[in-house]
Amino acid sequence: MGRMTKAAPETLGEPSYVWRAGQERRLAMIARWAPLKDARVLVVGCGLGLYAIEIRKRHTPHVHALDVEYTRVQEAHKRIPHAIVAEAEALPYPADAFDVVLSNEVLEHVRDDRASMAEMARVARPGGRIVIFCPNRWYPFETHGFYWRGVYHFGNIPAINYLPNRLRDRLAPHVRAYTYRGLMKLIDGLPVRVLHHRRIFGGYDNLAARLGPIGRLMRRILYTLEGSPLDWWGLSHLLILEKNTSSMDS
Repeated sequence: MGRMTKAAPETLGEPSYVWRAGQERRLAMIARWAPLKDARVLVVGCGLGLYAIEIRKRHTPHVHALDVEYTRVQEAHKRIPHAIVAEAEALPYPADAFDVVLSNEVLEHVRDDRASMAEMARVARPGGRIVIFCPNRWYPFETHGFYWRGVYHFGNIPAINYLPNRLRDRLAPHVRAYTYRGLMKLIDGLPVRVLHHRRIFGGYDNLAARLGPIGRLMRRILYTLEGSPLDWWGLSHLLILEKNTSSMDS
């Protein structure tokens, strides 16, 4: 439903297909910053539903999920009864409906990221948490591939995000990457406050599997850099928002 339901994979992004250490680590971050026990949770851009499934299994039965891709929702619906096809820019829920709203590497793919952010703020209850993971502009690689002369090329491409916007957006028009300032522009005027922000490194599960102990050591070293000035080059932003108890909707 909506123009993106038939979009190419490079436009939609690839969902998580298996649950590994990287996903486990992100779920721990979510649980740290968002009280999940018996909470009403909405997963925006659920893909195949892996995070929704784990949250439902471990923390609360009250999990709703949505995605623009019908076949992905079909798969998620096998384990998440309240999985539907919908767009992030027009969430089909009433205001103040959820204790926790999760958007994991989705904001960069939506048609309108400002509208999507506003919708997440609208459906979160006052005092509720919005948990966002999205690409960091200063990560040394663009992980979503690039276009050259109209042809898409998959891969981790170095330095594209360091180019000026005009050039960067010609090579990667299908995906966004965010600076902290850019994220703050998205929430300007919304009834939310920043509870926490950090740039985080990836799961690197393939690297750890390929290199064994050396790969796992490299991963641990990167994780120790989070929260330091060197996390400037982290893979993603982790942004935790709390909806104001006196909101524009009241």
